[in-house]
Amino acid sequence: VQLVQSGGGLAQDGGSLKLSCSGSGRTGCRYVLCWFRHAPGMVREFVAVINWNGDRTKYRDSVKGRFTISRDSAKNTGFLQMNALKPEGTAVYYCAGDVGDNISVNSKTYRSWGQGTQVTVTS
Repeated sequence: VQLVQSGGGLAQDGGSLKLSCSGSGRTGCRYVLCWFRHAPGMVREFVAVINWNGDRTKYRDSVKGRFTISRDSAKNTGFLQMNALKPEGTAVYYCAGDVGDNISVNSKTYRSWGQGTQVTVTS
């Protein structure tokens, strides 16, 4: 599956942004969709993951209640709605996917990656 991201950009502290991730290629396969982020000088970290049906999700603790992961599998598109953004959320955000139904938080699980999109939150 090839993944192409859109969205992101600049937001103020407390603001909102929405990221999209569109899949192409082997889209007839069921795949898990995950979001990671990588801030300068930090390790890449898991943000949220969703299974194919959209009925199982996981979030990192620091974004629970503020971020929402969703997907429209019929359109092979996933989303990450980010509300109440904080400056520490500034990072390059990546979507990642892998065939199957294992909602892993480990980046090594995922073989397909989007190109990354910058999210900058100003205080």
